Amino acid sequence: MVMNNTKIATLKTKKVWHKRMWAYIACGVLIALSLFLLMQGTECHVAVIKSRDRLAAYGADTAALNYGNMTYVDKGEGEVILSIHGICGGYDQGFDNAANKVSDYRIIAPSRFGYLGSDAPDDPSPKKQAKAFVELLDILEIDKVFLFATSAGGTVAIRFALDYPERTKGLILISTTAPYYEKPVSYQEYQGPPKFLCNNFGMWLLRPFFKPLMGMESDTIYGMLPMNERRDGTLIDATVTNIDMARSFYEYEIEDLKVPSIIFQAKDDLMAKYEMIEQSIDRFPNCIFIVFETGGHLLVGNSEEINKAMDEFLNEHKSLRSALPF
Repeated sequence: MVMNNTKIATLKTKKVWHKRMWAYIACGVLIALSLFLLMQGTECHVAVIKSRDRLAAYGADTAALNYGNMTYVDKGEGEVILSIHGICGGYDQGFDNAANKVSDYRIIAPSRFGYLGSDAPDDPSPKKQAKAFVELLDILEIDKVFLFATSAGGTVAIRFALDYPERTKGLILISTTAPYYEKPVSYQEYQGPPKFLCNNFGMWLLRPFFKPLMGMESDTIYGMLPMNERRDGTLIDATVTNIDMARSFYEYEIEDLKVPSIIFQAKDDLMAKYEMIEQSIDRFPNCIFIVFETGGHLLVGNSEEINKAMDEFLNEHKSLRSALPF
């Protein structure tokens, strides 16, 4: 009897010890997680402050358009390149994409709807975006431009070229959303980062996964902050821009493009699938298609070849005004 009581007491002691052990473990995990989030939050806060200082150096201007305000960078002189940024971008990304041309060209890099100081209309369609760009060009007294677009900006650039060929000298697309070869039976209604991550801290925490998910280095985050000021535009791209060529397939008559184009794409792009542009490239009349085996969405390691091909394309079509029948 005494032995049984001793065993029972021992079992109870072990159970209490196990409960305490798991409580200690849980407490330790919570403390570690809290410290991790606190550290990440502090680093993110510092990075956001630095990003705002970085943006101030661009000297962006704001134009009052019929739909609202549009913020843009205007630098350089000569032939004009309208640089149209991708998702999670803004005037900074647009300018940086074309910055190596600023010594020879005038670079206009606006923030698209909902990005970095630019308002968004109730209907933020690519068609409305192209129309807003025309209004901006009118204010700046610019007649014709080369369209230079990356990633999600490709849809807007294509829309602009289709709707305003008389304002377009050439179309340059780098790792952009591709038009479909035929009307898709179905498509994803949301094509972008998860909504709950479209903020400074959410995207900061996601950065270690940029490489496996998007093929980009984690330090790409520094060009995406402050994400809070890019959130509205990112969600517009995810729900409107990126699906417009599928949803409005018959409105994108690519075969009717009246301007020359040059398209750059890497086969290992995880965001703008090479297979998509490969299938639809024949829809583009008067098009140069340059393919890289590697480089990912940002075409890393291919800048020399890209710059050379772009320079040849730009120089060839500077006199487009007299070459096209309109």
